[in-house]
Amino acid sequence: MSVPVPALPLRAPGGAVEIPVLGLGTWQARGAEAYDAVRTALDLGFRHVDTATMYANERDVGRALADSGVDRDELFVTTKLPPDRAGQEAATLEASLRALGLEHVDLWLVHWPPQGRARPETWERFVEAQQAGRTRAIGVSNYSAGQIDELAAATGVTPAIDQIPWSPRDYDPAVVDALRSRSVVLEGYSPFKRTPMSDATLVAVAHAHGVTPQQVVLRWHVQHGFVVIPKSVTPARIAQNADVFGFALTDAEMAALDGLGQTRR
Repeated sequence: MSVPVPALPLRAPGGAVEIPVLGLGTWQARGAEAYDAVRTALDLGFRHVDTATMYANERDVGRALADSGVDRDELFVTTKLPPDRAGQEAATLEASLRALGLEHVDLWLVHWPPQGRARPETWERFVEAQQAGRTRAIGVSNYSAGQIDELAAATGVTPAIDQIPWSPRDYDPAVVDALRSRSVVLEGYSPFKRTPMSDATLVAVAHAHGVTPQQVVLRWHVQHGFVVIPKSVTPARIAQNADVFGFALTDAEMAALDGLGQTRR
């Protein structure tokens, strides 16, 4: 990346933890494929890598982090607790840290609401892990605003981030406002699966800037102040995903892309 990746502050004790707005997703990548993707991304300038216990690739990601030669202080590593591990939070995190070869992660998420419920007792274990220095920031994934409120009311600690499926087709000002009013950062996953890359509006904007529809989707996230974690194991596509800081969408283009969300609602 020729331009430094912007970062957003995440709520954390003792001061904000900064998360790069662009990261590498690793869902469904395992073994050499996961290792090579992470090494490629780090060589290209990515410093934010997202994994999860459920992905069964933490060991591969950890080897890539170690072999990259990038200083630990420059890396932002996320992993997640599977919902069926509720009640085994501490043991699960320690297993993740061993697999990753790290003393701490930068962000630990509850991957899905266990049994569809907020589970404040699980969140209490997350707060304890943060206090113990095993994770710098804590958050959730696939939680509603109401479930986030339940966690905050029970523990006094609001999740720093909510990782949700997100793309222009998912855009909903009510969701954005609900999270921002709680100072919860919105992090989007599956950005290319949720909006057809053949959408006429998306294609027209991409043509206007001489970029791909995928690059437009990522730039849309960045300009909105969302975090986004595109997943790829193809070096050329990882490089393309990194190259989204050399152009800017106009206000009219942003509004047109936001309007795609009305087709889903």
